[in-house]
Amino acid sequence: MTGKIVGAILGLLLLRGSPWGLLIGLILGHFYDMSATPRRRPTTTAEALEIGVRIFRATYEVMGYVAKSDGRVSEAEIAAAREVMNYMKLNGAQIHAAIQHFTRGKNPDYDLEGTLRELAEVCSHRPDLLRHFLEIQVSAALQGVDMQGPARTAILKVADLLDISRLEVAHMEAVLRIQREAFRARARNSGGFGGGAGGQPPPRQGMQLSAAYQILEVDPNAADADVAKAYRRQLSKHHPDKLKANGMPDSMLEHAKQRTQQIIEAYELIKAARTQ
Repeated sequence: MTGKIVGAILGLLLLRGSPWGLLIGLILGHFYDMSATPRRRPTTTAEALEIGVRIFRATYEVMGYVAKSDGRVSEAEIAAAREVMNYMKLNGAQIHAAIQHFTRGKNPDYDLEGTLRELAEVCSHRPDLLRHFLEIQVSAALQGVDMQGPARTAILKVADLLDISRLEVAHMEAVLRIQREAFRARARNSGGFGGGAGGQPPPRQGMQLSAAYQILEVDPNAADADVAKAYRRQLSKHHPDKLKANGMPDSMLEHAKQRTQQIIEAYELIKAARTQ
């Protein structure tokens, strides 16, 4: 952007206010901006492994930190952490490691800022990984204490340290509340246990049209092309194949799979409603 601005000004000055000077300056500035923007190379296997280890550890440590933010860890918060582990389909060894990380995060001297600083560094230029990480924290906080009180404050602190806006946190919370209610509705209809994150996605007809627009972050009055663009944008953020390529461990892709399914269902519902 800087190159375009400078180029436009120089073009106007050199050609004495001519529109052609503006156009040429903008074009030259665009090429400058393109050359000055660093392009991230593909993640190597070694980098992906390191990222996976760091994300796994930080996920359960920070989850422990958030659970202990009010001075104690309730049974509901312990159950929520267990539910996340089941949701992620962890094996025995992974559950053992996750519990150790969760316990470490509960310590009064836990270095939250240091952990998140390291996570941000290892996930540099991979913002989707950080958003995915935060979504899991929000999901666990909703499961445990409905993300109320000190837990909400702790989640917002995590978001601030990861440079994720409050607006984006609000959207995460809204979408995850929609998802949670959908799981509960399906569980009630099937006579099973409701509310857990580890359930199967609900049928599409259970989703409200207003919720579908909220999931895609698009206005209900938007044009079809803009809805499709919003759908592709959300799908790109959450698609498990993309996250895995950037280093997300297999043990944590289940959340991405469920969110991707939710996004697809939302888009299909909107398309069906617009063709009626």
